[in-house]
Amino acid sequence: MARVAVAMSGGVDSSVAALLCLEAGHSVFGVTMVLRDADVATETAAGLPPSTVDNARRVADRLGIRHEVLDLRDQFEALVVRHFCAEYAAGRTPNPCVVCNPAIKFGLLMDWALGSGAELFATGHYAHIAIAPSGRLTLRTAADLRKDQSYFLYRLSQQQLSRSVFPLGDLTKERARAIAATAGLPSARAQDSQDLCFVEPAGYQALVGSHSPTAVQPGPIYDLTGRQVGTHRGISGYTVGQRRGLGVAAPRPQYVLAIDGPGNSLIVGPASAAACEEFAVADCHWLAVERLVGPLPVEVKVRHATRRLSATVSPGPTGSRATVRLAVPHIGVTPGQAAVFYLGETVLGGGTIMLPAAPITVK
Repeated sequence: MARVAVAMSGGVDSSVAALLCLEAGHSVFGVTMVLRDADVATETAAGLPPSTVDNARRVADRLGIRHEVLDLRDQFEALVVRHFCAEYAAGRTPNPCVVCNPAIKFGLLMDWALGSGAELFATGHYAHIAIAPSGRLTLRTAADLRKDQSYFLYRLSQQQLSRSVFPLGDLTKERARAIAATAGLPSARAQDSQDLCFVEPAGYQALVGSHSPTAVQPGPIYDLTGRQVGTHRGISGYTVGQRRGLGVAAPRPQYVLAIDGPGNSLIVGPASAAACEEFAVADCHWLAVERLVGPLPVEVKVRHATRRLSATVSPGPTGSRATVRLAVPHIGVTPGQAAVFYLGETVLGGGTIMLPAAPITVK
């Protein structure tokens, strides 16, 4: 048996992860990272719900385990929030969880936990750790594909994976809640956490605007001929492939084809121009292989919430780049998002989507 630190948010998933580690006979303690002021707000303030720290401590008390708190607000702001805002200001659509996991949760938090006596680090992610034919550690999708979170974890290093434990990999969400209820955990009925844990009720555009004011300023919308066809409300409110909410009058539905951050403008066009067949991926991180040596048929997810697409991924001019060719053109391949490649249920690796292989030009 091992000494296991469990990253506890006070939610049902991390609570059940801690319970399962205890039931497996491990020596367990919980650790909660503080990422924003609300995580440590006290319930005594009128109208405030229990904070992340309050909820996690209640679960730890119920389980009879030690609970620690690590304040990472400054690091989270520097590494995740500023990157998030800068990407939107540049006209890209970032995925902050892909940045946060290797740098914060499995980076600073895991390092602290291991330095505090833990041998393993457990979280409530729905995923599996597997060994690829190459002998390298990689990820495999969870039993509950509706909750699978392997997409968000593709940037973990071999060292991080070697110390990680995902006790929920074989569970459905419903089963996890049932386990929590049977054990009388305070988190049994807790709501699922929102995708952007650091965004306050005012919304992410307000956050982006506080860091990059130009990203929320109105600007022109152009069609492919260079004619202005509308005015947007701030580029941070749009993403490539978006159709609704453009306010552009046209005989056919219009889609966002490109976002010009420096020019504070959008380019829109019909579905035929929005469908992407080939795109570049940068900052690649490979799990199942050390590097990509030739074209490989895969399935790719270009967003967490989308289905997998049949594709071929080929090495780019450097080891950190690749080119992806889709079997069927797809609307919604968005610069800044993560492209994650799968071989069956195994994660091959992934990278950050860049501009399409054939950049859009205005005539």
